[in-house]
Amino acid sequence: MSNIPAIQDTESTQTPIANVRDCGKETDMNNHKITILYERLSAEDEKDMESNSIKTQRAMLEDYAERHGFIPYIHATDDGYSGTNWNRPGWQEVMNRVEAGEVSCLLVKDSSRLGRDFLRVGLIRERFQELGVRLIAINDGLDTAKGDDDFTPFRDLISEWYARDTSRKIKSSLEAKGKKGVPMSNRPPYGYRKNPLDRTKWEVDEYAANIVRRIFNMVVEGKTAFEIVKILNAEKIERPSYYMDKMGYFKCAKSLENANPYDWSEQMIDRMLKRREYCGAVVNFKTKTPSFKSRKQVHNPQEEWVIFEEVHERIVPQETWDLVQKLRSTKRRPSVHMEEGANPLTGLLWCSDCGKKLFHHRTRKGKLNRYCCSTYNARNRSFKDDICSLHHISVKAVQEIILEAIKKTASFVRDYEDEFVKMLRENATIKQCETIKSHNKQINKCNRRITELDKLFGSLYEDKVKGVLTEERFIQMSKSYEEEQAEQKAKLELLQNEINDYQQANDNISHFIKLVKRHTHFEELTTPLLNEFVDKVIVHEAVWSDSTPEQHRRGTRTQQIDVYLKYIGHIALPDKRTQSEIEAERIEHEKWLAKNQKANAYRWEYTARKKAEKAQQEAKAI
Repeated sequence: MSNIPAIQDTESTQTPIANVRDCGKETDMNNHKITILYERLSAEDEKDMESNSIKTQRAMLEDYAERHGFIPYIHATDDGYSGTNWNRPGWQEVMNRVEAGEVSCLLVKDSSRLGRDFLRVGLIRERFQELGVRLIAINDGLDTAKGDDDFTPFRDLISEWYARDTSRKIKSSLEAKGKKGVPMSNRPPYGYRKNPLDRTKWEVDEYAANIVRRIFNMVVEGKTAFEIVKILNAEKIERPSYYMDKMGYFKCAKSLENANPYDWSEQMIDRMLKRREYCGAVVNFKTKTPSFKSRKQVHNPQEEWVIFEEVHERIVPQETWDLVQKLRSTKRRPSVHMEEGANPLTGLLWCSDCGKKLFHHRTRKGKLNRYCCSTYNARNRSFKDDICSLHHISVKAVQEIILEAIKKTASFVRDYEDEFVKMLRENATIKQCETIKSHNKQINKCNRRITELDKLFGSLYEDKVKGVLTEERFIQMSKSYEEEQAEQKAKLELLQNEINDYQQANDNISHFIKLVKRHTHFEELTTPLLNEFVDKVIVHEAVWSDSTPEQHRRGTRTQQIDVYLKYIGHIALPDKRTQSEIEAERIEHEKWLAKNQKANAYRWEYTARKKAEKAQQEAKAI
């Protein structure tokens, strides 16, 4: 329902005051004050009866005011507002005028038009009496100028009971719809609109849906909510409330009056990224109201939510939504020294010993840019020696390792797809498709036997009641049936888990192959490539070949890095290189190793020489 303007002057349609006086009717002696005719209609009142319509109320009040000389008068109207809502614009205007001393009399059809709250209505009557405002409820026969009505409090209480009962009926109706998967929210999320043929269903609004997809993709690309807001504002993209109000999907208070229609905020982006509705789901019972008198929304815990999957068309793929939730669960520190912001590797690197995340260290000029165990840092702060070691690795090195792992796996999938599928299936409990058929037959057999045992136990109990079986025999046989039934259920669970394991393995293989085929270039480790392919990276402590207790970090440093890819985890691919390729790589590695050893020897010799020179200078100074 549309809201009728709160206050409307009708002085031009009044019967002249002189004529009323000539007829001997009662007139308003406070000529400098006015009479307000107040009408209110809620959706429930409109369904209840036609006599409550705004038009009927206006006609009744005008007729009474003119016959009894309450002139001049104006109208205050609230169309579509419940009596439990005290933020009605018309009622707010009435109270403002009453407090300003401009009102001599308030006319209503009945007391329930004031509101349906026993305590609040009573306080309003008290306030009217203090300010000398006359209150008349025509149908209730109430006129405060003629004295108190002893039945008035009971009438107000009955009015509140009516509101409580109506609220209970509406709540029951909404709960029934919500449990059937009908969206309880009257406003579809940004990206959807109500289907004009069926208002209980949503359809995709392509323009807004493209904005939603772009926002999710920007998160995958490594952008923060603040960066996304800057992009949307710079490109003059209308914020959700303004756009949906402009399109007529719903009315949002003062949305179109806002001077900046492109005023996105980080809170909007955060709320949007959390919504499961973009994956085709309907989420009901997310909020509740504490009482029928309150308009405040209280959030329910997630355990009380009722979620229905695949109700409407998806805007965001489930894989993308899951990835965004994982990325947002990791806090990233934007650097105050480096322009590129937070490193996308944060949240992916884990320590092999303590199982904690690695912490990113960097300096102003980029001389230090590496990851270290976060527990090791905690040890430095708390001076504990039994927590963890450094586990450090440079950002450049780990990027090269991850890119090489992705390139090697993707190349193997393209060249040897069948062998790749066979190799991954070897990790599943069931390795052959024929085994699935055998498992399904056994599952059906177990279900039949469990049903038979239930029937046998029932008949056994009947025989005991009839006296056919003794108590001792009944206990012995029922125990035997229960043990067999427990064995059948355990076997059934094992078979079903093996089938699920096989199906999950097939799904993971299919997802990874599609992911590889969707990407064509693997020359650079971009943020989207990293987020889509890598699940986690396990970093082990480095080992030095010639290290001794007296001289640490001597010789060649080697470090094991385990890259776990999405859907397939950490796998060892067979080596498909020819003998000549292996030999060429071995020679190249030996050259690099010799060069590296030479550099390390020079570095240690230089360090030792500098220490000796420093010692000599100190000796001379002494």
